[in-house]
Amino acid sequence: MRSVRQAISNDTSLINSPAWQALRKHHAETESLHMLDLFEADTNRFVNFSVEHEELLLDYSKNRITSETLPLLFELAKQAGVESWRQQLFSGEKINTTEGRSVLHTALRNCSNTSIHSDGEDVMPLVNAELDKMRGFTEKVRSGEWRGFTSKPITDIVNIGIGGSDLGPNMVCTALQPYAKDNLRVHFVSNVDALQIKQTLEKVNAETTLFIIASKTFTTQETLTNANSARAWFLKQPNTEEGDIAKHFVAASTNSVAVSAFGIDTTNMFQFWDWVGGRYSLWSAVGLSIMLYIGMDQYQKLLEGAHSMDQHFAEQPLESNMPVILALLGVWYANFYGAESQAILPYDHNLGLLPAYLEQADMESNGKSVRRDGKAVGYSTGPIVWGAEGINGQHAFYQLLHQGTRVIPADFIASVQSQADDQYHADILASNFLAQTEALMRGRSLDETRHELETAGVSGAEAEMRLPHMYFEGNQPTNSIVMDQLTPYNLGSIVAMYEHKIFVQGVIWNINSYDQWGVELGKKLAKNVLEELESGEDKFEHDSSTAGLLNWFRKKR
Repeated sequence: MRSVRQAISNDTSLINSPAWQALRKHHAETESLHMLDLFEADTNRFVNFSVEHEELLLDYSKNRITSETLPLLFELAKQAGVESWRQQLFSGEKINTTEGRSVLHTALRNCSNTSIHSDGEDVMPLVNAELDKMRGFTEKVRSGEWRGFTSKPITDIVNIGIGGSDLGPNMVCTALQPYAKDNLRVHFVSNVDALQIKQTLEKVNAETTLFIIASKTFTTQETLTNANSARAWFLKQPNTEEGDIAKHFVAASTNSVAVSAFGIDTTNMFQFWDWVGGRYSLWSAVGLSIMLYIGMDQYQKLLEGAHSMDQHFAEQPLESNMPVILALLGVWYANFYGAESQAILPYDHNLGLLPAYLEQADMESNGKSVRRDGKAVGYSTGPIVWGAEGINGQHAFYQLLHQGTRVIPADFIASVQSQADDQYHADILASNFLAQTEALMRGRSLDETRHELETAGVSGAEAEMRLPHMYFEGNQPTNSIVMDQLTPYNLGSIVAMYEHKIFVQGVIWNINSYDQWGVELGKKLAKNVLEELESGEDKFEHDSSTAGLLNWFRKKR
């Protein structure tokens, strides 16, 4: 197997292309340039390297690029057929080739309601019907019309899912807390570790809790394990009966038989389709927890913001297209500077889960080593995506960004207007956001460092000893993504922007961004190991490490 992979891994069609070779030559000519010099040479650099869309601003001027870099990158995008693939994406063609599926999460937020076809069928009537159904259900719950088995209104929503059925809704609900209904709380359970479901159930009352089981197939092991635990807990409560399950459990699924067998009324099963990938499912029925938490009107604004970015991506030339620019800058660093990761650094507390959400969106999409035609790639593809709230990161890992040995491109995300009514706090947050990108770009020269030491009264041997430790080069690339305020509309735009960025990079790298076969083997082997753990018998072959660990678990249990 390994020798086969090695034999086919030397694909050179992309890296030998004219656009790639031109970029390689340009990189060699500009690699030693410092951004500080570029800013001094061009006083209009911010204007020349920024783009706006409605309430969003993308400032990409603090990147290692000159006026020649972007045209070369745009040529690479054109050579890769980005414009053609973009058209195929929106027209419903089956660009998920390994699974033979369209990729139409954009249809779920198609607020202009233009026809979108998959397999010759206009999907919009299905999408609109499901949205209407969810609106009706949401209004019943939020108004108090929907009652539990003791005729009390719902006060708590527990979303049970995993992957996209958890990360997306959880991230959005956390981000949009200020828009939530005061007397309605939302909880998320994804980990099969019993502690999470146990601790969540300790916080809620069975009489006033609504569980959403989010699983397309209604067979996902982790989700069904937690769902069955919640079901068992519910039926242990005083005066509950099997029939009461239907008053407290609903589903986002396509498996009506399994949903019904669980005890859920299929009238309260909200469906989505195979052209909705898991990591894009917050736009679908999986977003039911979001709708319940912030209301359907605000959820509609989330859809509208995403649709606006869809239109921007579909209609704007590459040269003024936010997702395209972000994607190309990522390719520039990953493939020419050898950058292995991408940091996401929101300076907004409510965006604290955005880095984790984008980890899945990006790495599950573009963590591929095989091209669409089945041949192995010969270049780097998806980066390691990571991050945290920027203001906390400054006191944790920013040291590595400033003085480490790696090039780590970073996206800084901020709101001008805070959701909290405290301008002093907001100004401190904004000042740190602005200062960090400047510091990463500027660095601190030896002369500046020496002057600071002299001003502080440090001289002689001690100053010379400190000098190399306090100096840092700067020249670290960042993008600044700024919105007026974190609203449902702006959040929708930002999430859609990153989705399209990931798509563009997948097109350039000639990989399928919409399958995830890499996670399947682990799931299969986990079932085998579970059988052996429960039976105490060896039934499958394992390597010595796995066999040894399996026996260790058995002994310690």
